Amino acid sequence: MTRWLTLLMPLALLGAILLAPGTAHAWSADGHRIIGHLAEADLSPAARREVAALLAGEKDPTLAGVSTWADRLRDDDPERGKATAPWHYVNFRGGDCAYDHARDCPGNDCVVGAINRHFLALSDTRRSLAERREALKFLVHFVGDVHQPMHASPRDDLGGNRYQVNYRGKGSNLHRIWDGTVLEGRGLAPAAYATALRAQSPLPADPAARSQSPAVAWALESCRVVQTPGVYPPRRVLDDAYMDAHRPIAERRLREAGRRLAAMLNHALRA
Repeated sequence: MTRWLTLLMPLALLGAILLAPGTAHAWSADGHRIIGHLAEADLSPAARREVAALLAGEKDPTLAGVSTWADRLRDDDPERGKATAPWHYVNFRGGDCAYDHARDCPGNDCVVGAINRHFLALSDTRRSLAERREALKFLVHFVGDVHQPMHASPRDDLGGNRYQVNYRGKGSNLHRIWDGTVLEGRGLAPAAYATALRAQSPLPADPAARSQSPAVAWALESCRVVQTPGVYPPRRVLDDAYMDAHRPIAERRLREAGRRLAAMLNHALRA
């Protein structure tokens, strides 16, 4: 059994309670595309060839191009979108950042379980091309989702959707702020944003790299961001200082998602 299979198999025995279907998407479309661009830049030659073969025929056959497909299901195929909605989230029902299978992911239907299942499907060359293509598109999206802090929350507010705020005179909620508003101050298109992030100092060694259940580790990281003082502002009227203070956190999560997605794909799609 390969190392990644060994690392991810325990996830089938773990899980997390889901936020209600129909809540806001994780990361804006631009956020997901940024992650796709970051990951694509770090693909191995073998993985790059496999991605090209799997995505042949897609309107935009790149990781960035398919990164929002799982969200678009809600409009393109409402029945399937509803059925897969729980896969975008994990909610820590204990009120803190502690992961408990029986409590938090019944049926393995959460973002942690979804990452596990679709990694295994993508890695299995006995599967059909269509199955592996779909697994790739889901995996690209869900690795992004689990790095959006509001999608791995210990709070009982639907990942910040019920925490109403006001920014620049307009009503919003904290989930939407972290989906994309916090990134908009850069004024960059996704490809340019990814280039700018890649020009930053290299990330340190991945603290989750040796985890026996990496997707759980990623979710726990997001949960701890939610618990960081100031992420939930005591005043509901936000200003640019809030965005400036928290944008580096969001950008780091994008960079971590891109690096980890590339590592998964490089392993799953080895020649």
